[in-house]
Amino acid sequence: MGFGSIEIGTVTPRAQPGNDKPRIFRLVAAEGLINRMGFNNLGVDNLVENVKKAHFDGILGINIGKNKDTPVEQGKDDYLICMEKVYPYAGYIAINISSPNTPGLRTLQYGDALDDLLSGIKNKQLELQQKHQKYVPVAVKIAPDLSLEELIQVADSLVRHNIDGVIATNTTLDRSLVQGMQYCDETGGLSGRPLQLKSTEIIRMLATELNGRLPIIGVGGIDSAIAAREKIAAGASLVQIYSGFIFKGPPLIKEIVTNI
Repeated sequence: MGFGSIEIGTVTPRAQPGNDKPRIFRLVAAEGLINRMGFNNLGVDNLVENVKKAHFDGILGINIGKNKDTPVEQGKDDYLICMEKVYPYAGYIAINISSPNTPGLRTLQYGDALDDLLSGIKNKQLELQQKHQKYVPVAVKIAPDLSLEELIQVADSLVRHNIDGVIATNTTLDRSLVQGMQYCDETGGLSGRPLQLKSTEIIRMLATELNGRLPIIGVGGIDSAIAAREKIAAGASLVQIYSGFIFKGPPLIKEIVTNI
């Protein structure tokens, strides 16, 4: 269809059912989605078996997270378990610390908790590089609801720990652009067009702070070539789509690829 890569996940060490259904809602007029999936998956061992069976020869990103019932204080262990198992099969690994649907997960984006996590991840990455004789880049996925001060701290941590990239952004808790619409008050993260400007602004601030020291993967409300170009102009090196693909379908890929 024209994609340059595919990212699968989020996967956790152990299987978990995710949150109760219904857990995804379409805000049709706004071309947005609210989801509270909750990392529903069959566990990292099952994912690895599926990846091996697929024989996919493109760039495969594998997005990893922690189990809902793992205390946040022990969350690092879940990421390291997943890293160990997916590393041989991943083109890159995405560290999801920004989903709003796993209680406490976003606290890993701040201060000492972030430093401890990134230190552990970098050490594991270097250990696995030696073991498998290949280097798999690691990118951290952040939330769009960070303040400028928080964003500056995140950027500093990413650079200090030599993380390979940052994915900006995940879904938002902000409902200011969808007030009064059906489902607007549902719990979960909002994606699609209502996220577009917020995620672009985060990318712009992040790019200013990083000053080219690591690449940004831009995501959030990309539903046209114009929206993709806005992300790149703000500082993204690469872009991802999800909700836009749901609303616009396969023609969106050709539009973006041929016009950026």
